[in-house]
Amino acid sequence: MPHPIMFDDNDPYLVKVREIALALPNTTEVIAHGRPTFRCGKMFGNYGGSVKGVVRYDRSLLFIPDPTEREALVGDERFYVPAYFGPAGWLGIVFDDGTDWTEVAELLDASYRQVAPKRSIAELDARG
Repeated sequence: MPHPIMFDDNDPYLVKVREIALALPNTTEVIAHGRPTFRCGKMFGNYGGSVKGVVRYDRSLLFIPDPTEREALVGDERFYVPAYFGPAGWLGIVFDDGTDWTEVAELLDASYRQVAPKRSIAELDARG
C-alpha cells in the first residue's frame, strides 16, 4: 500500500527548500514515504519528519549535518533528532517565520557534500 502524501506543494517553506536544494548540481526530487526527498545519487534532504512516538514536524527539513557541527546543532532548540534517520546521524530543523534561509542553504550544502559524487561537488565549487 502506498504511503499517504504528507505535504502540500503550495507550502511556502517547501517552495523555498525546493529552490535551494534543486539549485545544487545534479539534484533530483523524489517522493518517498509520502514526503519530498532531495538526492544527488543518495538522499541529502527530506522535507518533514518526526520524533518517534512524540510529534510530527511537517514543516521541517531533515539533513546530514557536518560532523564537526552536529553537537552544537543538537544543543539548539530549533533542531531535533528525527525518528528513523537520527541513528544514521541526521538532524531536523523546524521552520517558522523567523527561519534563516541562508543557514538552511548552508545546512543543505553541507549535507549535499557528504553524499554527492566528486564531479557534482567540483561543479558546485566551480560556480564560486
